[in-house]
Amino acid sequence: MNITIKDIAREAGVSYSTVSKALNDSPLVKPDTKIKIVKLAKEMGYEPNFAAQRLVSKQSKTIGLIWPSIERVALSTLITNINEKITENSYSMILSINSIKASLEMFRRFQVDGVIVFEENNTLTKSELHHLTSIPTVSYGVPGNDVFPVIDVNWQQALYDAVYYLYNLGHRKITYIGDFSPTDPRQMEKYDGFKLAFKELNLPMNDHSVINTGGLDWYDGYVATTRLLQSSTRPSAIIGSSYDISSGIIRALREAKILIPKEVSVLGYDNIPQMGTLETPLTSVGVPVEKIASTIVQSLMKLIVDKESIPSVQTLTPELTERISCAQTIGK
Repeated sequence: MNITIKDIAREAGVSYSTVSKALNDSPLVKPDTKIKIVKLAKEMGYEPNFAAQRLVSKQSKTIGLIWPSIERVALSTLITNINEKITENSYSMILSINSIKASLEMFRRFQVDGVIVFEENNTLTKSELHHLTSIPTVSYGVPGNDVFPVIDVNWQQALYDAVYYLYNLGHRKITYIGDFSPTDPRQMEKYDGFKLAFKELNLPMNDHSVINTGGLDWYDGYVATTRLLQSSTRPSAIIGSSYDISSGIIRALREAKILIPKEVSVLGYDNIPQMGTLETPLTSVGVPVEKIASTIVQSLMKLIVDKESIPSVQTLTPELTERISCAQTIGK
């Protein structure tokens, strides 16, 4: 038999409305009464009727998140942080790894209160996106879409800062290893930041300055680094474009018995805690993952209440976290 609020009210000797307020953590109920009711509800096996609650509140208390991949470590870490922030706001999260179009159609059927879109490899036009949803939506991506408010972590600035950091340590032969696919604007932003710093510092660009991995997996970074080490030119510093690629870089260097940072310094993009637990703890650059998650969720919560409450673009500032993978050198 399903336990209802009326059953709890009868057992507790209080009104139906008092039980409802207590279970919704209302300040109008005395703390000792609230504790008694919550305890009794658990003992009786009460399960909230979310369908009924939605009819009353006009909210589903759920957020939909469209995710491009569950395989990469940095993205998985970010989704975990986002889920924690959503839970703190008394919401639940529905995760979809389908296409943006299919996901938005599903979320509309589920009547979610808000959507977070990760626009990796998005092929939809602005008009198609407008047509698909009127649900409050926040996008994590590169500015330029302008359909939804965008959280921009300034990928270009991060790689620009990385080059300057290594330059100030004395490095002149710096190689950037990453995926330069023109269909992924985030990877191209990083590439542009690297090139801009090189131009400003008058560093020569050659065949060994950038190595295209052709992918974003651990093995892609490993193969690209192995290929680099087989050439006659060895850089004094390497920048990896992601946690996964940086993991492959470290493995290739260790197999070649190249000491980090004594012989080659390594700096990785993605400011996540796991950078500190790699075989060699990596100096890393990027907006801290907790800050990204907090900004995304807080922005969406505001948007659900007021569609004009946040700017069209919020640009976050990358930070550099120093560990033990980079060393001072003299003009190498």
